[in-house]
Amino acid sequence: MRTKIATAASAALLILMSVPAHADAIDGNWCNRDLGRLEIHGTEIITPGGKRVSGAYDRHASRYVVPAAEPRPGADVDMVLVDDDTIHRIVAPGADAKIEVWRRCQAPVS
Repeated sequence: MRTKIATAASAALLILMSVPAHADAIDGNWCNRDLGRLEIHGTEIITPGGKRVSGAYDRHASRYVVPAAEPRPGADVDMVLVDDDTIHRIVAPGADAKIEVWRRCQAPVS
């Protein structure tokens, strides 16, 4: 009986180890097919235009101001973690403000 329990526990552990672990936090690399890529590392953000900016940070949300030389400079950008692999990003204010869906970027394959 103990052998069956140990075998089942080992199998469960192997399955858990094979699934990529993502912390329940907004930090990480995010991709949108049409808009590019952005990175969030605490208060440091790399925008889709490649600019490094500081923003407000909460474990499940982040905010920054669009820098000059990017579309809609000076606009506030709010990002909220929806689940481990999805954030919603809203660039506001503006009549054309809409929710953008960003997904966690896939790990590069070497």
